[in-house]
Amino acid sequence: MNVGPVPIQSLPRASGPTLHEAADTDRPAGFGAPCAEPNPFYGPALLDAARATLDPEGAVHLIDAHDENGALIGRLPVVRQDRHGRFPIGHSANWLHRHCFYGAPLLARGQEEAAWAQILATLDRMPGSGPFLHLRAIDADGPALAALARLCGRDGRRCEEIDRYERAMLRSTLDAEAYWTANVRAKKRKELRRLQSRLAELGELRRESLADPAALDGWIDAFLALEAKGWKGERGTALGSRAEDAAFLRTACAHAMAAGALDLLRIDCGDAPIAMLVNFVGAGGGFSFKIAIDPAFARYSPGVLIEQDNLARILDAKIAPWMDSCAAPDHPMIDSLWGERRAIAQYRVALRKPGMAGLIGRAALPAMTYMEASYARLKSGLKR
Repeated sequence: MNVGPVPIQSLPRASGPTLHEAADTDRPAGFGAPCAEPNPFYGPALLDAARATLDPEGAVHLIDAHDENGALIGRLPVVRQDRHGRFPIGHSANWLHRHCFYGAPLLARGQEEAAWAQILATLDRMPGSGPFLHLRAIDADGPALAALARLCGRDGRRCEEIDRYERAMLRSTLDAEAYWTANVRAKKRKELRRLQSRLAELGELRRESLADPAALDGWIDAFLALEAKGWKGERGTALGSRAEDAAFLRTACAHAMAAGALDLLRIDCGDAPIAMLVNFVGAGGGFSFKIAIDPAFARYSPGVLIEQDNLARILDAKIAPWMDSCAAPDHPMIDSLWGERRAIAQYRVALRKPGMAGLIGRAALPAMTYMEASYARLKSGLKR
């Protein structure tokens, strides 16, 4: 058995466009330049699939920015929301449907501030957009936020961070074997080798990456069935629990595979999958979307085993320069395997409205900030 990840040659790259030809994540259709930072959730493959399956009432509005030649330089999908936390204040927010784990707008590299200026100006003018934009799930240290901060600072537009957390990411110059050794304790590596040996006694182990587009539907069927076996199936939150969620997965994966942006992994024991992993990747970066394991094999840590394969995909095959886990903070499994962290934050950005609406908005934002700070101080005092 291997000490670390399986040899990468056993996991072939999916067919279709190569990584550097994949325009859908790094240079979406209509953009005149690659994006400053990748966000496949707002690229055509996933966004079109989400709007078709998860937005039946057409509540999502696309805010686009263009250069003087008409090429796209920015895109942000937004929705109207009636509440902001405990405050009954209508406002705009970037769209984060239940399967969207990153919310940075698509901004053409080198034109980030110009794109933001147009996006905010459009929201300023839009009826019903409210006094602020609630910008969620964005990298606090990324180029999109840096450009927004510069623009707001120059224009005197209020922009304040209201929350942040860290989640695991994978970014390293090490190869997969060296990274595994450096980040996973020797005792745990030994135990995983033992479990892998025990697992192999139950049936032949096959570890694959989807390579044939014609097999995609069968792989998606297997993933939906596998996820339904676990706790998500019990709670009704598995993708297969709702027809629209299953349709989103099928459509998004089909579009992403056609763009060369899908990396779908599986481990089979005998004649059935025991772990599967869906990633969206590109030359700018990757996002680990969904994982499913068979709970009957949980004692053998199949989730960790497939993450070993994922390490090899990123660090050895270099299907993306880094990968965002899209995991919750302090995730017990992935945090123990990946050593890097990404700061994910949310912000309130003032919109400029005329007349009374503008006056109310200018008063509301500092009032909310004051009340939130007072509540935080009170909560902290009660804990002492």
